Amino acid sequence: MLTATTMAVFLTMALALVRALRGPTLYDRIVAVNVFGTKTVLAVALITFVTGHADLIDVALVYALINFIAIVTVLKLVKTRDLASDESTEQS
Repeated sequence: MLTATTMAVFLTMALALVRALRGPTLYDRIVAVNVFGTKTVLAVALITFVTGHADLIDVALVYALINFIAIVTVLKLVKTRDLASDESTEQS
């Protein structure tokens, strides 16, 4: 069962990587990168389960946080084309 789970995670990672490279739109690529990051967190959690090293869960949590912040930042950049702009001043 663990082998099937691991193969499914790596298969979805490969499919997300293909979608990130091929597109067709920018938003498809952003979602694919987000899926790849999420599956990486899942792979680290699987490695933690198999090896029994509970220290790796912290690595998975930090990677999930970095993935979330990176995706939000990229989406803000795509939306406004300027990272330094403040959304509160745009609405006034």
